[in-house]
Amino acid sequence: MKELFLREINEPTILQAMKAVDRKLFVPEDLQSFAYSDTALPLGLGQTISQPYIVAYMTAAIQAGACNKVLEVGTGSGYQTAILAELAREVYTIEIIPDLGQKAKYLLDILGYKNIRYKIADGYNGWPEMAPFDAIVVTAAIENTPPDLLEQLAENGRMIIPLGASGNTQYLILIEKKAGQLTYTRKLAVRFVPFTRKTDED
Repeated sequence: MKELFLREINEPTILQAMKAVDRKLFVPEDLQSFAYSDTALPLGLGQTISQPYIVAYMTAAIQAGACNKVLEVGTGSGYQTAILAELAREVYTIEIIPDLGQKAKYLLDILGYKNIRYKIADGYNGWPEMAPFDAIVVTAAIENTPPDLLEQLAENGRMIIPLGASGNTQYLILIEKKAGQLTYTRKLAVRFVPFTRKTDED
């Protein structure tokens, strides 16, 4: 596959994972000529596939290669899911839109991933029965971090989440839990689709 433009991302395991997963497989057919560009692309249903740089950045931020259990909130196309599955021992991914979640699972099953578990649900509540998680990746923007996700983050765990209102400036925030205390570090300015709640679909 073509090389992806990943800017300052230089961790060998992250680069290897990004090369192992062909983004073209996750992009709608009519947009596949843009599959290797460093830009987000529409998936339909109001959702997008994130640009490769952001996927790599978020994966590096949570140190996925050192994780036994990672929770992903927002399966989307399954592209970020696949990158995480290349590095972490187990990936638990939640998608609120059934069509997206089912399509991603079908593709990831075909690609042979055996370390991913799937759930169609409101990701705001996390996956309590499988907690705690060494890391949590949230792939949609929300104004405040869901308290259940903070609760489900393991000691010494790391969460990366885009915080900010839709249409306003959003930032990737790295949250770390140490000795039961949470620290918040603002990272990149970003633009993500809004976090969808179950009540939004009713």
